[in-house]
Amino acid sequence: MKELLRTTDPVRLSWLLALLADAGIEGIVLDTHTSVLEGSIGAIPRRLMVAEDDHARACRLLREAGEELGA
Repeated sequence: MKELLRTTDPVRLSWLLALLADAGIEGIVLDTHTSVLEGSIGAIPRRLMVAEDDHARACRLLREAGEELGA
Protein backbone atom coordinates (compact mmCIF):
# COMPACT_ATOMS: atom_id res chain seq x y z
CA MET A 1 0.00 0.00 0.00
CA LYS A 2 1.15 3.51 -0.80
CA GLU A 3 -0.16 6.79 0.54
CA LEU A 4 -1.82 9.25 -1.82
CA LEU A 5 -2.55 12.00 0.68
CA ARG A 6 -3.49 12.92 4.24
CA THR A 7 -6.47 15.05 5.18
CA THR A 8 -8.77 15.82 8.06
CA ASP A 9 -11.69 16.47 5.68
CA PRO A 10 -14.08 13.47 5.64
CA VAL A 11 -16.11 14.92 2.75
CA ARG A 12 -12.98 15.23 0.61
CA LEU A 13 -12.01 11.64 1.46
CA SER A 14 -15.45 10.40 0.47
CA TRP A 15 -15.27 12.24 -2.86
CA LEU A 16 -11.76 10.96 -3.59
CA LEU A 17 -12.76 7.38 -2.77
CA ALA A 18 -15.69 7.67 -5.18
CA LEU A 19 -13.42 9.12 -7.87
CA LEU A 20 -10.95 6.26 -7.44
CA ALA A 21 -13.73 3.66 -7.42
CA ASP A 22 -15.13 5.04 -10.69
CA ALA A 23 -11.70 4.39 -12.22
CA GLY A 24 -11.58 0.86 -10.83
CA ILE A 25 -9.02 1.68 -8.14
CA GLU A 26 -9.64 0.50 -4.58
CA GLY A 27 -8.79 3.13 -1.99
CA ILE A 28 -8.48 2.52 1.73
CA VAL A 29 -8.64 5.14 4.48
CA LEU A 30 -6.33 4.55 7.43
CA ASP A 31 -6.38 6.23 10.86
CA THR A 32 -10.17 6.62 10.95
CA HIS A 33 -10.44 4.93 14.34
CA THR A 34 -7.58 6.99 15.77
CA SER A 35 -9.33 10.14 14.64
CA VAL A 36 -12.56 8.99 16.32
CA LEU A 37 -10.74 8.10 19.55
CA GLU A 38 -9.25 11.57 19.80
CA GLY A 39 -12.77 12.99 19.75
CA SER A 40 -13.19 13.66 16.02
CA ILE A 41 -11.84 17.19 16.43
CA GLY A 42 -9.86 16.81 13.22
CA ALA A 43 -6.39 16.94 14.75
CA ILE A 44 -5.25 13.61 13.29
CA PRO A 45 -5.28 13.39 9.50
CA ARG A 46 -6.57 10.27 7.81
CA ARG A 47 -4.43 8.64 5.12
CA LEU A 48 -5.80 7.67 1.72
CA MET A 49 -3.95 4.58 0.50
CA VAL A 50 -3.97 2.51 -2.70
CA ALA A 51 -2.19 -0.63 -3.84
CA GLU A 52 1.35 0.00 -5.01
CA ASP A 53 0.45 -1.16 -8.53
CA ASP A 54 -2.34 1.46 -8.71
CA HIS A 55 -0.38 4.35 -7.18
CA ALA A 56 0.89 6.07 -10.35
CA ARG A 57 -2.52 5.87 -12.06
CA ALA A 58 -4.29 7.09 -8.90
CA CYS A 59 -1.91 10.05 -8.59
CA ARG A 60 -2.51 10.99 -12.22
CA LEU A 61 -6.29 10.69 -11.78
CA LEU A 62 -6.38 12.88 -8.68
CA ARG A 63 -4.09 15.51 -10.19
CA GLU A 64 -6.33 15.66 -13.27
CA ALA A 65 -9.24 16.26 -10.88
CA GLY A 66 -7.38 19.25 -9.41
CA GLU A 67 -6.14 17.62 -6.22
CA GLU A 68 -2.79 18.59 -4.71
CA LEU A 69 -0.98 15.47 -3.54
CA GLY A 70 2.13 17.04 -2.05
CA ALA A 71 5.68 15.98 -2.78
